[in-house]
Amino acid sequence: MKVHVKKGDNVVVLSGREGLRGATGKVKSVMPGEGMVVVEGVNIIKKAVRPNPRNPQGGFIEQEAPLHASKVMPICPSCEKPTRIRKKLLDDGKKVRVCAKCGGVLDSN
Repeated sequence: MKVHVKKGDNVVVLSGREGLRGATGKVKSVMPGEGMVVVEGVNIIKKAVRPNPRNPQGGFIEQEAPLHASKVMPICPSCEKPTRIRKKLLDDGKKVRVCAKCGGVLDSN
């Protein structure tokens, strides 16, 4: 599955349980095989872990759980609004992602 967001993009969560909807954060990792993304500080779960060398006490740890990529929308850096993405071919032959509303470039490189 092709994913419309990249690592490092600022995104807003469109749907989900109460408290998750409307949350914003930076994409930590993208899993295109599953169509999932992990967003920093969003969808925090508590996980029970047994004692191990990294965590000798054991107990509960908090970590970000993945969200489906269709539930997030990138935020345009120029107009600072959630937007759909369009592809644009530049004069030098590079393809970049642009904001569908204002035409601002989303790719920083």
